[in-house]
Amino acid sequence: MSKPTANWEKVGDKFYRRVELYRNIFDADLELEKYNVVGAPYSGAVAIYRDEEKIHAYRGMQTAKSSIDIYSCAGTLIRRINWDKGSIKGLGWSEDEKLLVVTEDGTVRCYYDLQGDFVPFTLGHGADEVGVQSCRFWSTGFVALLGNNHLISVARYDEPRPKLLAIPPSEAVVSWAIIPPAYSLSRSVEVILAIGTTLYVVDATDAEDRDFTAGPFRHISVSPRGEFLAFYTDDGKVWVVSGDWSEKLSEYNSRAKTVPKDMQWCGSNAVALAWEDEVHLIGPRSVATKFYYDAWVHLLPDVDGLRLLTNDVCEYLQKVPDETEEVFRLGSESPAANLLEASNLLDQKSPKADDLIQLIRPSLAEAVDTCVKAAGHEYNIHWQKALLKAASYGKSVLDLYNSDDFVDMCETLRVLNAVRFYEIGLPLSYDQFKRLTPEKLIARLTNRNAYLLALRISSYLQLPASSIHVHWAAQKVRISTADDDSICTLIVKKLHGAPGVSFEGIARAAYDEGRVRLATQLLNYEPRPGKQVPLLLGMKEDTIALDKAIESGDTDLVYHVLLHLRKKLPLAAFFRVLNTRPLATALVESSAWHQDKDLLKDLYYQDDRRLEGSNLLLSEALESTDLALALDKLKLASKYLQDTKDLAFHRTQLEDAAKLLRLQETFEKELKMESGAFVGQSVNQTIFSLTRLGHAKRAQKVIAEFKVPERTATWLKLRALVSARHWNEIEEWAGKSKKSPIGWEPFFNEVLAAGNSRVASLFIPKCTGVTVGQRVEMWEKCGLLVKAGEEAFKAKDRALLMEVGERATGSAKVEIERFVGMLGKGR
Repeated sequence: MSKPTANWEKVGDKFYRRVELYRNIFDADLELEKYNVVGAPYSGAVAIYRDEEKIHAYRGMQTAKSSIDIYSCAGTLIRRINWDKGSIKGLGWSEDEKLLVVTEDGTVRCYYDLQGDFVPFTLGHGADEVGVQSCRFWSTGFVALLGNNHLISVARYDEPRPKLLAIPPSEAVVSWAIIPPAYSLSRSVEVILAIGTTLYVVDATDAEDRDFTAGPFRHISVSPRGEFLAFYTDDGKVWVVSGDWSEKLSEYNSRAKTVPKDMQWCGSNAVALAWEDEVHLIGPRSVATKFYYDAWVHLLPDVDGLRLLTNDVCEYLQKVPDETEEVFRLGSESPAANLLEASNLLDQKSPKADDLIQLIRPSLAEAVDTCVKAAGHEYNIHWQKALLKAASYGKSVLDLYNSDDFVDMCETLRVLNAVRFYEIGLPLSYDQFKRLTPEKLIARLTNRNAYLLALRISSYLQLPASSIHVHWAAQKVRISTADDDSICTLIVKKLHGAPGVSFEGIARAAYDEGRVRLATQLLNYEPRPGKQVPLLLGMKEDTIALDKAIESGDTDLVYHVLLHLRKKLPLAAFFRVLNTRPLATALVESSAWHQDKDLLKDLYYQDDRRLEGSNLLLSEALESTDLALALDKLKLASKYLQDTKDLAFHRTQLEDAAKLLRLQETFEKELKMESGAFVGQSVNQTIFSLTRLGHAKRAQKVIAEFKVPERTATWLKLRALVSARHWNEIEEWAGKSKKSPIGWEPFFNEVLAAGNSRVASLFIPKCTGVTVGQRVEMWEKCGLLVKAGEEAFKAKDRALLMEVGERATGSAKVEIERFVGMLGKGR
């Protein structure tokens, strides 16, 4: 086994290494130099498409067809997208492996998975007229350069809102690059334009000239985190300046007579220049090394290094991680290097192993940690095992050591080795894996249809697998030629009961493929009505959606479906849907009562619910301030009931209500009173109001018209006269009448409550139906104690007479004592 340092190159005081990832990538007859090659971040897929400015060898009609081919890093074709939508001016990847294709007319297609599905949008701002020249991409957005030097920024792919940046000068752009929002000083995207001999920085509000006079600059490159900027001048020099433009850090002279075809950062530590088959790696302090290839080489930058891709090989160029350098550097005396040596000696059963361990014992925990981290940075499985074995040996010697990091690294390396396998072709570095996260790695495997590996990694890392199951089922729906029943049975058998699986997503995929029946079948297994109903509505399965919403018991969901149906269906069809669904009908009634009474009338009419329809018209009549309108509604309400014998009483009451309104209107006109003085009152209120105002004859007319019972009429008249304080009329009424339908006690109580004890006392002698004690109490309430005593005397109730005497004073007391004495003589 070759040493890990065999592929190291020293650049200044740092080491860089080229790790061979895969060999025999593309077919030998694929002229890769005549293609544009773009790699997704985190060692993702590679998209290639023809460079329209280069001449291609003719190999028949098939090869003449234009396409965008998506490969893994190992050269496995993932997807071929046939392309006939115009000239491609920009192609890039998002950090979640969405492929963005920008055409000359400003149309953008966002391919959100690796299956060819896309969402289109347009740039606008005149892009279709002047044309797109080129594009630069970052993790969540991109900037397009138009033919008139205008710059259009799209900050997000999920909600694209193209925005025009500040207008730069109109001279030709030699080269350009962008600083992503996360790393710019303004926290918005900044564009660096090489125009003439200087540089401009353009953001949303300003285009600033940086006064660089060493141009023209043929290439501009920004480091992954925006802390450094690199420029390639016309005379073959590479300038590196700080991200804030405050300091020039280095200058390298390539002495090349031709301009390199590409310039990219290798992590944040070095800049790589690429000619056809030659790469210069420029480190700090202008120190460089050179690499040579047998074929045209493409640079694919990544977050912590640079992929080098040719027809034959895919390599990864990166700065040697500090932990790896500490362990493997020639002549290293670090504790980690000694621990690895001790582990090797232990395998050889050499007693020197223990001597080395004792030598580094004070730093043994640090050595174990370093070996664990160095194992993570290794691509070679042999050295991974050697380093982990050394770490295991070291921690076994330690009395106390937390093994969590060791266990996590073992798990991580097992995952990384699985996805690096050439059949998968995801050569993630340890740093990339940590930034990408296991969840997004599983999503990438799922998009590649590597379901078995995705499921195993999910199980191994104890992550939910529902998204994998749903993606598998959706793909099965898309590509299967079996009948709907067979597919549904297969999917349900595999997934029914699996935690977190949403059949709604699978059903939506079936519907998108035109398999409506299959989509409906699958939705029956979706346990959440809130997921079922919207899709059913979208599929035009309205009645099924309504039934599902009713079954759920969620009234908001039922209302949502009903509103959709009300907008979509004719009224008669809408009511037919409601006929067999009492809950839906009740909800429509409840809602329409407050919001749409016309709909409620139509519903009652459709269902022949005459009483409810009549009641609705009655309520409108009572609420109406227009008397004519109220009378019309009452007439119509009565008409609703004319053919129904069982509702004759209700019809009579409605006719009486109309008669009362007309009568009240007549009174208001005759008495020249303001509108509303009587209109709207009940029969009893009308009688009361008329009596109180002194219109006894009109009140009597109302009593006669509506056959008001005598007792009710008497109560109303009494209370109205008391309220108006018409005491003379009350005395006259009492004098003329020998008998009262309600008795005389109410007269006494009502008048006394109004504060007139004199008139109230007139009714005491008439209250013959009460006891002596009650009459005595009534006299006392009027303040007539002598009369109370006389009442007790007549009844010959000595005890009651004595009680009255105890409460009497003055002459009243004397008179009562006389009664007491007379009562005593009588005995």
